[in-house]
Amino acid sequence: MSDSPVHYFGIRHHGPGCARSLCRALEALQPDCVLVEGPPDANELLPFVLQAGLRPPVALLVHGADDTESAAFYPFAAFSPEWQALRFGLAAGVPTRFIDLPQAVRFAQDRLAADNGDTDSAGAIATPDPEAAPLPASALPDMRHHDPLDALAEAAGFADGENWWNHLVEERGDGEDLFVAIAEAMTAVRADWPADARGPRAALREEQREAFMRQCVREAVKAGHQRIAVVCGAWHVPALQAPVVVKADTALLKGLPKARVSATWVPWTYRHLTQDSGYGAGIDAPGWYDYLWLAGQSGSAGGRAAGWLARIARLLRENNLDCSSAHVIEATRLADALAALRGRPAPGLAELDEAVRSVICMGETAPLQLIRRELTVSDRMGEVPPEVPAVPLQRDIEQTQKSLRLKPEAVQKTLELDLRQPNDLARSRLLHRLNLLGISWGGLARGRHNRGTFRETWQLQWQPEFAVRIIETSRFGSTLEQAASARVAEGCASLIRLEELAGLVEGVLLADLGDSVRALGEALQARAAITGDALQLIVAVPPLANVFRYGSVRQTDSTLLSQVLDGLITRGAIGLPLACQSLDESAAQAVRSPLIEANDAIALRDSGEQTQAWRSALHQIAVGDAAHALLRGLCCRLLLDAGYLEAGEVAIQLSRQLSSGASPLDAALWLDGFLNRNALVLLHDPAVWQLIDDWLAGLSDDHFLQVIPLVRRSFATFSNAERRDLGQRAARGAGASAAASAIDVDWDAGRAAMPVPVLRLLLGLDA
Repeated sequence: MSDSPVHYFGIRHHGPGCARSLCRALEALQPDCVLVEGPPDANELLPFVLQAGLRPPVALLVHGADDTESAAFYPFAAFSPEWQALRFGLAAGVPTRFIDLPQAVRFAQDRLAADNGDTDSAGAIATPDPEAAPLPASALPDMRHHDPLDALAEAAGFADGENWWNHLVEERGDGEDLFVAIAEAMTAVRADWPADARGPRAALREEQREAFMRQCVREAVKAGHQRIAVVCGAWHVPALQAPVVVKADTALLKGLPKARVSATWVPWTYRHLTQDSGYGAGIDAPGWYDYLWLAGQSGSAGGRAAGWLARIARLLRENNLDCSSAHVIEATRLADALAALRGRPAPGLAELDEAVRSVICMGETAPLQLIRRELTVSDRMGEVPPEVPAVPLQRDIEQTQKSLRLKPEAVQKTLELDLRQPNDLARSRLLHRLNLLGISWGGLARGRHNRGTFRETWQLQWQPEFAVRIIETSRFGSTLEQAASARVAEGCASLIRLEELAGLVEGVLLADLGDSVRALGEALQARAAITGDALQLIVAVPPLANVFRYGSVRQTDSTLLSQVLDGLITRGAIGLPLACQSLDESAAQAVRSPLIEANDAIALRDSGEQTQAWRSALHQIAVGDAAHALLRGLCCRLLLDAGYLEAGEVAIQLSRQLSSGASPLDAALWLDGFLNRNALVLLHDPAVWQLIDDWLAGLSDDHFLQVIPLVRRSFATFSNAERRDLGQRAARGAGASAAASAIDVDWDAGRAAMPVPVLRLLLGLDA
């Protein structure tokens, strides 16, 4: 060991080889002080590192006390060298603390830079060591390499710095002398690397960071410590060892601004440790690194390849994919052969991936994606004990999650809720309240899974970034209900368009925020009174109609908004015919979906006066000439479905709109609107089929030749299966439907009656 009391250990963030070598070096050194690169703002949280309830991956979250948009994550995994250094120092009972430039200073600097229009910044969400991320190409216009490690990798004959570092350090990690070699390599690289490669502001920030770390080291020496371990990013080691005078560092740090900050521990995930997650100090394969760390701890590095391939085989079998023992044996042999050809003592991830691709997956993409997602990256999520400091809103959310037995997990999962069950109803309210705050833990799966009023299907996946969002929204209240209600009140004042307010009403009702419903009702009435746009009025109808769909199930007072809804329907019906005039094809297409959705919602409301006003408006559009042909056909179809128009009236309109005197383009658009891109209308509605069949049969030869291309255009939106079924029905000829209905079927009455009791039970009827 060196005669100096200070021993520097240059590491790479989240490196299992570095962590393993560091543990050995610390055991040999037995330091009486451990200094780790990290935010001094979080020194008070270090005692939690030894608690069993703090299970990595976790992250230190440092955020502005007054500006929650300023936040920085410092992630740690079990295989992070900094994590192991912290655990060693705390377990030994020696002074252990962070020594990087405080985030309080960084946030204040970033705020000043933003106020001055300086864009040379990494942004509000930061990571502990920006040099761990690749540099942007624009930062080094005159240099060949963007990453310092790339220069060393090229000299060693490797494709890039990542592979070089993995081969020499992370997949080995077998010597205490490793850190001496790392320091020498970084010294050589920094000697030729431009100081302002990342821009002048980033260069100044790095100088200040290293000056602050040197000051912390000097303080430890001054305190009389004899064996000081300094664990920092490898890039910083040469700068920390450089003979810089105290006066120069003091001048560099003088007068730095500071902001008020708070810190806490939050759960993290392996997926968020990857480079593509948007966080700088990322690694490409955290699941593989975790495996390397565990294999090194158990001393089973010799069988590392076989163990990894056995995990892959187990995963594939669990997902009903073929992977035999022979596959594993042959893949192991191939990985060993590739490692030997490349001069490596044991297969790394690259060799194992190639062996799996060639032997097990046979080039198929889906199994490879599964392996990367579940093993190479992994969705492991850490845990934080309840004793960790947190804002009251976070505590309320955690307590609610616990009481409802709804655990946050990094893996995506499906949650089926029966709203007739109290616990499921409470879960639904929790998820909807979080969505109102912008914390999208879950999203409703749209489609057939949520058509019933008693059922909701959610896709859940917890994201670590939600910790920041919870802190940001804690200003609205200390409980989830208070915060969601206050957030809605703010929306009432800021939202202008009716459909936005109406969409908010749906969320409020589903979240069971009764007081907010009344506030929103008043806001809606105020907006509707000054809105003359009929399309805005009808777009706001569907979300409000869900009040009546969910009212009885969610035990909410649906009458609170009935006046608002009925007023929207009435005013929308009055203005709709005028709004549908003078539209081109693109504008008419844009009106189609809102018109259909409003029609369905009004049918759900089923209020006699409002329904009559709506159908009268549709009738005015359908039989008139002023509206666009697409909308005339659509309204005609909607009225036929509702029984408001008889088949004879529809036949008159069909003949009129598709007559030889009509424009071919208008005829095609009318038919497109009438069919509404739905072949089932023709396949299962004999009346509609007969109308169009009679019309086609009555055309003259010349008119038929003019119309048939337009008919084909309308039918082109149908699927191949639908067009085939239409062709088969046409081939059966006229009267086929009636004949089919007259077939005498020999039913077994006893067997037919057997499911009736079950059906009555499902429908809630008396047995």
